[in-house]
Amino acid sequence: MQKETESYVKLSIENTVGYIEFFHPNRNSMPSDILSQLEETIIEAGKNDAFNVIVLKSGGDRTFCAGASFNEVIAVNDAKSGEVFFSGFAHVINAMRRCPKLIIGRVQGKTVGGGVGLTAATDYCLATKYASIRLSELSIGIGPFVIEPAVSRKIGLAAMSQMSIDAETFFSAEWAKEKGLYADVFETVEALDDAVKVLAEKLSAYNPDALKQMKTVFWEGTEHWDTLLIERAKISGVLVLSDFTKSTLKRFR
Repeated sequence: MQKETESYVKLSIENTVGYIEFFHPNRNSMPSDILSQLEETIIEAGKNDAFNVIVLKSGGDRTFCAGASFNEVIAVNDAKSGEVFFSGFAHVINAMRRCPKLIIGRVQGKTVGGGVGLTAATDYCLATKYASIRLSELSIGIGPFVIEPAVSRKIGLAAMSQMSIDAETFFSAEWAKEKGLYADVFETVEALDDAVKVLAEKLSAYNPDALKQMKTVFWEGTEHWDTLLIERAKISGVLVLSDFTKSTLKRFR
């Protein structure tokens, strides 16, 4: 199989299930254009009557999502552009929250930073044993401010705090399952894909109106996130300008 070298976001439909897949050759990191495409794809998928359930996945067989693009973070040179960049994940999380269809996460590998926010913003998430998670933001001088509401909502403030403070530690997939981020963890990608397919197709046969109403219940009380997550992006947009962060990020070029 030819290895992918170009980034993409694509939607495919199979048995009344919509599969949204994103990919970037640098460990599925998320530059602004990919985040924007992902947001738009989720919004449009929510309006598509050809399927009732969405599966969010990434391409490749290793990292699910390495978080924000370090190259773009390094290039930020003023607070406004920093706010705009960090708002990318805010817009995607809000699109997932507002989407009227249930979103199942399929996490095949390690997940860092904003990628943890994406997994937390799914309505139900399945993973492999290789899908360890890390919030590395404090170690580079910023913080997981934008994704914190989604992560804390899913695993609780105590676990979120532990991850944030132990910023250089990967927490195992089993740990993430114990805390509620993953509903189940599988030995292989093949087993994960089988489970995702069975669950998604089963859900797609349910009453779509009931699914939509259940989604509303799941996300009750988060209506203020449209404003909150952008305010959080402003915090990161300022911190990323610090000498500490700039010098630290240069080591990741």
